[in-house]
Amino acid sequence: MNSRFRSKLGAALASFTLCTAALTLLAGESWETALARMPLGAQPAELNRTNCVPLLLRAFQSNDTVKGLIFMPGATDEFYMFRRARAALTNQGSSLLDAVAALTNQTLIRVTFFPPLLLLHTDEDPVEPLIHVEHAATADKLQRSAFLPHVFYQDRDWDFVQPILKKRLRMDIRPWRHSYDSWHFYRHSFAAWGLTRWEALQAIALAGKTNFTVHRGRIIFEGDERVRATPRFDALPH
Repeated sequence: MNSRFRSKLGAALASFTLCTAALTLLAGESWETALARMPLGAQPAELNRTNCVPLLLRAFQSNDTVKGLIFMPGATDEFYMFRRARAALTNQGSSLLDAVAALTNQTLIRVTFFPPLLLLHTDEDPVEPLIHVEHAATADKLQRSAFLPHVFYQDRDWDFVQPILKKRLRMDIRPWRHSYDSWHFYRHSFAAWGLTRWEALQAIALAGKTNFTVHRGRIIFEGDERVRATPRFDALPH
């Protein structure tokens, strides 16, 4: 092998290595890899209605792949209304990924990645927010503006969420506090890091089972009547 050929081969290999590295960075890591690095903290023998939601939300850490972890209404119903969601944790030093895997293997709760939000839900929950845009310039501004560095909502109602939205977005957010129109909104349970204002609106809609319409200077939330499947009342999966 002459020196000129070796030089060309070395350059080709270097170029291939750089391209591979670039593609890896472009693709990013999976949500599973991100959650596997997050220690669960407390190590209960079982995830149940008394510990699961706060434990998982507190374990969720800032990362470059998943910005928010959301318990959707179907998932919280499994704990608080049906009272049947229980999942054993057998690994010592469990991660947040281990906890999510235990839930999806032992309960009716499922997981869907709607980038950048990770949704814990059941078959009845629509896993994409329903959004109506009546003023495109306002929607564009919301997508380019930051919300809060960190959000932690555990079982929070609309009367708690609405004033925060109003202050951070500097917009008219409806329904107003103490309004009858919000009585059927679900309570919000999610944790998030580094959301844009648009992503925050999506997270709130998914957590509260609402849809929203963007007007100039105003955002109106309404109950989301979509149901993907009827809630199951039979035995849990084995």
